[in-house]
Order: sequence, then C-alpha cells, then structure tokens
Amino acid sequence: MLYLDDMQTDIVVPVNEETNKLPNKFLLSQNYPNPFNPTTTIKYTIQTPLNHPFAKRGNTRGIPISLKVYDVLGREVATLVNKKQKPGAYKVEFNASNLPSGVYLYKLKAGSFVQVKKMILLK
Repeated sequence: MLYLDDMQTDIVVPVNEETNKLPNKFLLSQNYPNPFNPTTTIKYTIQTPLNHPFAKRGNTRGIPISLKVYDVLGREVATLVNKKQKPGAYKVEFNASNLPSGVYLYKLKAGSFVQVKKMILLK
C-alpha cells in the first residue's frame, strides 16, 4: 500500500500579463432577495476602458443600457432600464406585484454584452 498523507507539492502556474489587467466589462449581480415577494433589487455595474468609443472625450451621454425581465416562455414582462448611462454602479427595484409566482429571467444588455440571470417570485 502507498500512503501519501505527508506529501506536499508546489504548483507553478504561468500568469499571462493580459489577465492582470482590469476587465472592461459589465457585471450583473444576482437579485436580492431571491426568492422574493413582491419586490427585489437588481444591481449592475458598468465599466468602460478609457480607449472605448463611449469613454472618449465629448461623450457625456453614456452607454446604451437595457435591463428587461422575461417569463420562462421568453415573453417580456417588464423594462426596468432603457437609457444611456455612464460607467458606475446602479441598482433597480423590481415590483412584481402584478405577476404570478414563477421563475423569471432578467437580462442586461450593453452593446454586444449580454448577461442573463434567473429569479424566483414566490407569493
């Protein structure tokens, strides 16, 4: 038999310089609370690199952002955000008092970036 209880090893992983840069991305957080009834908060962050066309001098209007809610059949049930926003952290309250219990999807879209998350309305 072979016992390896006291075995130690060092693993060296090469780090690509590109991975150390701050990402130029958007972030969609999980809603809170989840499950919820009847309201929940959705947070998202817009980050833009300085060389991005939206960040160039003279663009004071921001980036086109949409945040929409869909049922599991893909039908849009709410538009929470549909406007230009500057880089930063945002939060939106979603009131689903007029919707039935169930699973809903919320989608953040900013240019070619799209992220979808799931939330549960439990009445």
